[in-house]
Amino acid sequence: MNLTKCDISSIHTRDVIKGLLLDIVALVVVYFTPKIGQLVHLPFYMVEPMRLMVVLSIAHSSRANSYLLALSLPLFSWAVSGHPELFKMLVMTGEITINVFLFYYLVRKNDSVFLSMIISIVVSKVLCYIFYFVFFSMMFIREEAEPSFLIAQIISTLVFSFYIFFVLRKKSQTE
Repeated sequence: MNLTKCDISSIHTRDVIKGLLLDIVALVVVYFTPKIGQLVHLPFYMVEPMRLMVVLSIAHSSRANSYLLALSLPLFSWAVSGHPELFKMLVMTGEITINVFLFYYLVRKNDSVFLSMIISIVVSKVLCYIFYFVFFSMMFIREEAEPSFLIAQIISTLVFSFYIFFVLRKKSQTE
């Protein structure tokens, strides 16, 4: 599977529209996630809606669009809601961007989209928590790493990885 091939002449209007629609949905999801969570009393942030939108972009859009979302979604959230705080927003931006970079790097090296996604999420998460530890405190990490949050992280990582595996496998079979 060649996910690195990028030829400007091969970009179709349909792909651009699909990318724009995904971006609009991503912004709406990030914007409304806190309100929906309050209304239904469920912590949707545990599913990591920003990472979810970037994973959907990896599966259904271009590499450039995935980077655009990774770089812009935390900034958008911070700009419209003030959350997360500025420094945490910067760490989250780095985390999701590293996730995208590592996924494309690893899939080029080992051709396993499932393992590439799992490894890229875990490594980006570990780096994120290292930054939290260095710049915040161990107490901050303890609050972020309560058992229910960790279980949600494990489940979402597996779901994201299986999703990428099945979608990209299907794409490679039809090409």
